[in-house]
Amino acid sequence: MTPIDTLLHARWIIPVTDGDPCLLDHSIAIQEDRIVEILPTEAARSRYRANVEHDFSRHALIPGLINAHTHAAMSLFRGLSDDIPLMDWLQNHIWPAESRWVNEDFVQCGTELAVAEMLRSGTTCFNDMYFFPDITAHVAKKAGIRACVGLIVIDFPTVWASSADEYIEKGIAVHDSFRNDELIRTVFAPHAPYTVSDEPLEKIRSFAHEMDIPITMHVHETAHEVEEALEKTGVRPLQRLHGLGLLNPSLLAVHMTQLQQDEIDILSNSGCHVVHCPESNLKLASGFCPVSVLHDHGINIALGTDGAASNNDLDMLGEMRCAALVAKGVAADPTVLPATAALRMATINGAIALGIDDRVGSLEAGKHADVVAVNMNSIETTPLYDPVSHLVYSCSREQVSDVWIAGRHVLKDRVLTGLDEDAIRRQAQQWSQKIGSED
Repeated sequence: MTPIDTLLHARWIIPVTDGDPCLLDHSIAIQEDRIVEILPTEAARSRYRANVEHDFSRHALIPGLINAHTHAAMSLFRGLSDDIPLMDWLQNHIWPAESRWVNEDFVQCGTELAVAEMLRSGTTCFNDMYFFPDITAHVAKKAGIRACVGLIVIDFPTVWASSADEYIEKGIAVHDSFRNDELIRTVFAPHAPYTVSDEPLEKIRSFAHEMDIPITMHVHETAHEVEEALEKTGVRPLQRLHGLGLLNPSLLAVHMTQLQQDEIDILSNSGCHVVHCPESNLKLASGFCPVSVLHDHGINIALGTDGAASNNDLDMLGEMRCAALVAKGVAADPTVLPATAALRMATINGAIALGIDDRVGSLEAGKHADVVAVNMNSIETTPLYDPVSHLVYSCSREQVSDVWIAGRHVLKDRVLTGLDEDAIRRQAQQWSQKIGSED
């Protein structure tokens, strides 16, 4: 028998590979941070001798979920200013609150809160956009979660930097600090076309190409954004980005609720990715991303929660359900975005968009062991005919029992192994008392 670190036996394994199979009574063999083999449980028991063995006879094992867009530290603003249109929300509530409260301690405490929530709901990788990305990276590294840390760029000064050039300079320094890290990657994160001018965008395009990292950006989030751009520049934001050479396979365009057919054609030809944030878009009444049309044009669509200030949770299982239902309603077609496609958006599609699909996004031999166990033995998921359908339409995040990232058991029977949940709650409550007293 071959000695290995870990054997995971499960009733169902959903690897999210070509053909979308669901494997019955199979096991995952893990050595150090990698998946060695996925094979029938009977064969696994006779082939491998594991240091640690887990039986999940009532669970489905799935790839770790990938949250392709969030603002982790904004968890401390959860519920602060609800039921307000986006620009009013940003300009009169969120930006003033950020100016008053955001500092290194805020980002550390808010990111710890977000990471704890994401791990407890099966997210093993998140793509972030916020100030003090170095702090975000250190928190993620300590917690053992994968992070693509956004090197944010905005034209106006904030507590993180005073000019676009300083944002870029500090971002490159963060990239260099984590260049060879197994869990932390970086991505340029210009905030939006209406907050970043042409010159820094051109620099970002050049640096991203030179550094071989992606670019993530809010694009066409609202009708107001597009109308304002037309009034000021005479062109729609996506057209402007196209002229600047930013529409290419390195771009993750977030939201994309306002699209014309010619723009969809450009997206299809450019190879750039779309990150869909349905719950945030619904809450802010920003519009509807035309998911089924984008899918029909071969555009890779990933899934994100956005920040907890506009969602108000970081629950990727809930986001899958919302994405599937909204897509059907918008298209007036119940066959649009079936459960298997929604699961791909939350796993392998996000990995493809972030350029890490050689490592994560599916359960395959040779890939990193990012695995989530979901308990299907509940009233809410009984009876069970199709585990993929139940994952998308019936399961809640409370059914996530265990999570492994790179072979490390970071959530064990609903308990975080690397974070102090009580301390995180206390810190968040202290921040809420300060923020709420001046709201």
